[in-house]
Amino acid sequence: MEEQQVINSNKSELWNMSLKDLFYKYVRFLPVFLLSVAIALFLAFAYLRYTTRIYSATGSMLIKNNEQQSGRSDKVEDIIEGNNRSQNIQNEIEVLKSRPLMERVVKKLNLEFSYTAKGKIKDYNIYKQGPFVIEAFEITDSARGFSQNIKFSNDQEFRIDNGTTTFQLGQVIKNGYGVFRLVKKPPHAAPGSEFVVTWQPPENVAAGLAGGVKVQPKTPGTTILSINLQSTNAQMAADIINSLMLEYDSLSVEQNNHSNDQMLSFINGRLKVMNNELDTLQLKFLKYKQDNNLIDIDKQLGDYFTKLSDADKSLLEEQYKLSVADEINDYLKDKKNKYNQVSPSALMLQDITLNEQVSLYNKAQLERQALLDANVPVENPSVKEAEGQIEKIRQNVLETVNNIRLSLNSAINTLKLRNNNEQSKLQQLPFKLKEYVEMERQIKTKQELYNLLESKKEEAAIRRASTLSNSEVLDEANASSEPVKPNRRTIQILAILVGIGLPALFIFVGEVLNDKISTRYDIEKLTQAPILGEIGHSFADNTLIVNKTSRTMVAEQFRIVRSNLQYVVNKQDKSVILVTSSFSGEGKSFVSTNMAAVLALAGKKTIILEFDIRKPKVLSGLHISKRPGITNYLMGKAELEELITPVPDHDNFFVMACGPIPPNPSEMLLDPKVAELFSKLGKQFEVIIIDTAPVGMVSDALTLSKFVDCTLYLVRQGHTFKKQVALIDELYRESKLPRVSIVINDVKNKPGYGYYGYGRYGYGYGYGYGSSYYEEEKQPTTLFERILKKLDLRKTMRRIFRR
Repeated sequence: MEEQQVINSNKSELWNMSLKDLFYKYVRFLPVFLLSVAIALFLAFAYLRYTTRIYSATGSMLIKNNEQQSGRSDKVEDIIEGNNRSQNIQNEIEVLKSRPLMERVVKKLNLEFSYTAKGKIKDYNIYKQGPFVIEAFEITDSARGFSQNIKFSNDQEFRIDNGTTTFQLGQVIKNGYGVFRLVKKPPHAAPGSEFVVTWQPPENVAAGLAGGVKVQPKTPGTTILSINLQSTNAQMAADIINSLMLEYDSLSVEQNNHSNDQMLSFINGRLKVMNNELDTLQLKFLKYKQDNNLIDIDKQLGDYFTKLSDADKSLLEEQYKLSVADEINDYLKDKKNKYNQVSPSALMLQDITLNEQVSLYNKAQLERQALLDANVPVENPSVKEAEGQIEKIRQNVLETVNNIRLSLNSAINTLKLRNNNEQSKLQQLPFKLKEYVEMERQIKTKQELYNLLESKKEEAAIRRASTLSNSEVLDEANASSEPVKPNRRTIQILAILVGIGLPALFIFVGEVLNDKISTRYDIEKLTQAPILGEIGHSFADNTLIVNKTSRTMVAEQFRIVRSNLQYVVNKQDKSVILVTSSFSGEGKSFVSTNMAAVLALAGKKTIILEFDIRKPKVLSGLHISKRPGITNYLMGKAELEELITPVPDHDNFFVMACGPIPPNPSEMLLDPKVAELFSKLGKQFEVIIIDTAPVGMVSDALTLSKFVDCTLYLVRQGHTFKKQVALIDELYRESKLPRVSIVINDVKNKPGYGYYGYGRYGYGYGYGYGSSYYEEEKQPTTLFERILKKLDLRKTMRRIFRR
């Protein structure tokens, strides 16, 4: 619970700090930020240098509707079919993204083979830039891809897959993958250059490329489509986009010509049949004329036979039209042809309504098939809508065909009646003449039908040749020299942000989770007890660092504490000072020893009492051997004068050792002789400093508090927990210890350490903000310390303040 309160307190402190506070709090980490940004920029440079670049190519094309192709527009149809335009555009988008269309592009550009140049760190796609191209005469397994490593010994010779056999450019190579040949092309391959040739089945390559194609309307509401593709080679991306638009154009033309191709196929079949029948009749007629010696009978028959011939011709045409109508009727009623196009033979009926309906029917079938070719599911609403439209048109065609059949039957009956009348008259002519005329009539009829089919064939061929595409390329894709990935500026900015953000994040988290005293502000926000001073970290090997000649920063800080101490003890001639802390290891013996020394330098006769009976350290810090002390006096085994020991080389500075460690230190301090001890010492010394045990662990300091004038409570930076400051506040507010004043000890690793983390005095070896008046305690030895000293943050701060 206390740790959670400390974390919440840290968060509140950080959120309530101003920008100026944050600046001074984090400016001490400037070298860390600079190093982090430098590392991040180096990593960004390496990433930009060695990552594979991705290039983008974009082309645009116009999708035309029927009105744009024919040059006419119907406002009523625009209103009726307006909702279908966006759907039609979506259908074309799916066709452009379909795998079959992309497979045509792959085969056209020979993208089954990919060429990669091996580099020291990364590989390069050398589409159309390599020194050779590979020709495949035979692929052993066309369902599985393979790769071959090609390493050139010189500009003409190479080895495959690090084998021992050397091949020449242009030489036919046969191996387990098939039969190939490498064809030389500029530039020449450098000796030692290495390439990887990979072959994949066209359908696999098409599937991969089709997945990367992005098609969308360039502007909402228009039929202009923008087609984009990203690839590791700029020229390859541009070629694929351009070929895709051309192949789509060819595909649309092929689909539009499908009806004309069917009509030509039907007419060619009928012409073949008609030609055979006509040849048979002509041979039969020629033989009949030879056998019966019939040379010229036109004059005998005259106009009579002409009328009979015309009647027979009309009857045959009507019967032929009826057979075509029956064929169309049976074709449409057959369920097997439900989704097949109607044969172009319907055009033979020369009925405008029927021809238009058949054209609509075939167009609807093509639109449905286009959806299926674009991998649209059969259950898709678009497919169902197309099937409904097909069924509706089919019923209309059946109704029209039935009406035509009724009309043709009526006309045939009328012609038969007329023909029968003419035939009865013809019976009066000789049999040979009648047979002659009949055969001549049949030949003429067949010849006219043959000529009619020939004319229809030419018309269909003309329509096929004049078929227009439903698309137009507006803007071809061009190869770009600038990659879209990675974005250099974005990566560099991101690297700078990461370089700044990561250290800031770690520092922020460290501050939030830090439960130890780090700054003076941490103490001031938790207690009203006054802070007497700050003692920096000492790099000296000796505990006693204060002497007559010392001018180190730490020695001067002890002199500052001595000056401030006068206001605490109200300038008394004699004073007793208690030095304690929350727990062991906070520097009580170090501060007690040097405070006694600095007071002795002021001409006051000073003695330090080693009352930390459990763990005495004062004598060992002064390099004085163990001897009888306080415990001997309290047990009556020694006189006071025998226990007072002067500190060598220091005037007015004395020490009284602890003596043997008793089993009951706390009870011993309750002995009346303790008061007698302080009474006698008070007569001999002006200042008595008591080095006692931590008040947060034992009660020794509280027991001795009745003999003292003020208390120096030590807080060690990075060592004392924040929650222990509550004990200091309690002792101060409830006056359990007299005149509690805090001394911050072991200030290190932070420039300054004042109210906002930057005090009036520097520390260490000169890369703080302190005055250069103080001597350096230790020269920098590590690389990091040299960098800090070289940066000279004092000059940097002065420049900032001037600006």
